[in-house]
Amino acid sequence: MATNRTFTMIKPDAVENGHTGAILEKINAAGFRIVAMKKTHMTKRDAETFYAIHKERPFFGELVEFMTGGPIVAAILEKENAVEDFRTLIGATNPAEAAEGTIRKLYATSIGENAVHGSDSNENAEIEGNFHFAGREMF
Repeated sequence: MATNRTFTMIKPDAVENGHTGAILEKINAAGFRIVAMKKTHMTKRDAETFYAIHKERPFFGELVEFMTGGPIVAAILEKENAVEDFRTLIGATNPAEAAEGTIRKLYATSIGENAVHGSDSNENAEIEGNFHFAGREMF
């Protein structure tokens, strides 16, 4: 069953490069409603916990360093079929393979610095959203 909510982060590269507004505009134009949003800075512990699934991967250290290198914008989005529709909107992890007009095609610079995170399942959307937001922060 499709959920109506998903989680996203505008990553440090896109925030630093001034793409936050343009990315949020694309999200709104695609029919998503922002249920919760904040600009924050992940600590090393936050990043290690959030990306624990990748702990044994060779890129884990670089990922943690990248995600703690600057502020992020975390958001919970709402729309029918939110997870799948958002994954389509952001495009492939590798911006060179992303479809024209997708967020990653427009704003990512590499596989590692790919501008935005999007939950890959309904279950992870809930886990990731709850990691960044308390219930009282979601409207």
